[in-house]
Amino acid sequence: MNKNDIYIVIPAKDEATRIGLVLSQIKKEGYPNIVVVNDGSMDDTGKVSEALGATVLTHLVNLGPGAATQTGMDYAVRMGAKVVVTLDADNQHCPSDIKRLLAEMEKEEVDVVIGSRFLKQNNKVPGIRVFLNKIGNYVTAFFTGLLVTDSQSGFKAMSVDFLQKSRISLSGFEFCTEIISMIKKEKVSYSEVPIKVRYTKESMEKGQSFGNGFKMVGTFIRHFL
Repeated sequence: MNKNDIYIVIPAKDEATRIGLVLSQIKKEGYPNIVVVNDGSMDDTGKVSEALGATVLTHLVNLGPGAATQTGMDYAVRMGAKVVVTLDADNQHCPSDIKRLLAEMEKEEVDVVIGSRFLKQNNKVPGIRVFLNKIGNYVTAFFTGLLVTDSQSGFKAMSVDFLQKSRISLSGFEFCTEIISMIKKEKVSYSEVPIKVRYTKESMEKGQSFGNGFKMVGTFIRHFL
């Protein structure tokens, strides 16, 4: 797979202290097309990203990770991407795993590969995240009809064919479940591969929580039912 055909899309809000390391690691892996969607940040996320050679797309106000991801994917498709890889800006994901997702996509000839924290025992995932993710997986299966091991993973590789069929409409973290719904609805092929993760105090404060979980269920009821 030609790396020039692969676009890395990173939604980011107030990640100036972390995104530099993420971008440096991606560049070391040899991927030239990196797109950072600066989603209403109040810090220097955009400046840091530009200094490290990323293409920066800016939302003047915070629209949410789902909206930011769609903005980045739209840009990648317009620029001729054949595959789009999404990952988080907070250094939770390991860019060295990008090649694992791409190899799986090529080997299994699938349209979507989900990077899963839970396909094998991963002692770096805090217990509360394991618990919340299991709940999220079953809630996702209820609303979408598809049970996967890591429904809330932001680390995915998606073919341009899949992206041209589907669009994210949910602006918040619910977009991860919406992508699972798209896979089911469009009957596209998919696979999961194990990935490594790193958690910090800052990354633990983001994403899943009981409060966010209840809000997400309310969104799912309005959107899917």
